[in-house]
Amino acid sequence: MVSIDSVLVPDERASMPGRGAWVHETRECVDAAIRRRAFVRALRVSGPLDTQTIEKHIQRKG
Repeated sequence: MVSIDSVLVPDERASMPGRGAWVHETRECVDAAIRRRAFVRALRVSGPLDTQTIEKHIQRKG
């Protein structure tokens, strides 16, 4: 996962620029990371992240 303009997006090929964060692609793991604000800390973002894109991505995969 990477943050682009405060939007959390998947980086499946691990080729996007910037700092990345890794999480299991399960609903439980992503929900826990969002709830614990783990993405904000891991990506060193100053402010909230829009997680709708990653939540939709996980729903399609599941």
